[in-house]
Amino acid sequence: MDLASFKLLFTDVGQETLAVAQQLQPREVDYLRHFQNLEKLYPSRLAQAALETAILRKEAERKFPQADRMYFTRETLEQASPHQVSEYRSERYQDFERLVDLGCSIGSDTLNMGRMAPTTGVDIDPLRLAMARANADALGIPESVDFIQADLNSYLPLKGSEHCAIFFDPARRAGGRRVFSVNEYTPPLRIVSEWVTRFPALGVKISPGVKKAEIADFDTELEFVSLGGELKEALLWFGPLKTAKRRATILPGSHSLTSEDQIDSLPLSEPQGYIYEPDAAVLRAGLVAKLGDQLGAFQLDPDIAYLTAEEEIPNPFSRAWEIEDWFAFNVKRLREYLRARNVGDLTVKKRGSPLQPEELIRMMRLHGDDQRVVFLTHLDGAPIIIVCFQPLISM
Repeated sequence: MDLASFKLLFTDVGQETLAVAQQLQPREVDYLRHFQNLEKLYPSRLAQAALETAILRKEAERKFPQADRMYFTRETLEQASPHQVSEYRSERYQDFERLVDLGCSIGSDTLNMGRMAPTTGVDIDPLRLAMARANADALGIPESVDFIQADLNSYLPLKGSEHCAIFFDPARRAGGRRVFSVNEYTPPLRIVSEWVTRFPALGVKISPGVKKAEIADFDTELEFVSLGGELKEALLWFGPLKTAKRRATILPGSHSLTSEDQIDSLPLSEPQGYIYEPDAAVLRAGLVAKLGDQLGAFQLDPDIAYLTAEEEIPNPFSRAWEIEDWFAFNVKRLREYLRARNVGDLTVKKRGSPLQPEELIRMMRLHGDDQRVVFLTHLDGAPIIIVCFQPLISM
């Protein structure tokens, strides 16, 4: 969609076309059929823009509670943080009088920040800025936000102030492909070294797969955020926004584990009553030992992030399975063990094993009615198998 096509959506006929397109509840796989039908009633350019918007609004429901009123492109929807993550992140800015969202795209973060203080969104793309303004109007908060166009590679269109805080979301795509080095972001991450001298309160969204060596020279808090068990993003917090060295945050619920009083290592133990699998945010933040210490747990292997303890302590930072048995890695023994217990539904999890879960499941050739979870891992360097009961599903 280009800017001219987007503007057509705000004519009377454009709103009518969009309403008709949304009633179709379209999906990407049905695009051609729906487009051919819409094209018979409305101009092709308008039918295309309306149908694209309707499809993206439907897909955006998993990220935004008011997706049915918002505007997106495919790329901006894919790159946008889920509403719960953005809302959580914006709370760091509640003590500032003025906020700035650099690289604001369609404005979803700007709007959440605008609930904390007057916020300016900055982007270079005129289509994204037009969508951001439309989203602000659609969601009813135009008074607290405004948007300006600027190339952040050239200049920062702001005046320094101790009462102003910045959120920066650099582009992590180039030529239609994702980039993974912070040096390839647009603008490159090193630019914040210049900005932070004028705006010490600075937060930056980066890829959760960031190479930590690339950010080692920054004096920041490094936070990893997980939503519903899925790692979503990493954040750098500078100056007064920094509250710890490392942090793992689990959403929903805003549960955080920090590196304060960090434990460097845990004692090792054979598998006990339960095995814990730490959340990915805890892993990336390097806080497995800290979590294990809180749980009174042990590690099975110094290089593998599974924990074990005699009792289960429910917590938001890990999942736990009750251990039925464990033994040295042996495929034949595992097959006999599972068949003797009428297991037919097998889930395989692994760390430190070259064997793929699908391959092991095929090798088992099971036909029973019961369920088990099998962990392939190491005990102090030696490969082992841990057989666990399938957790009950809470209703």
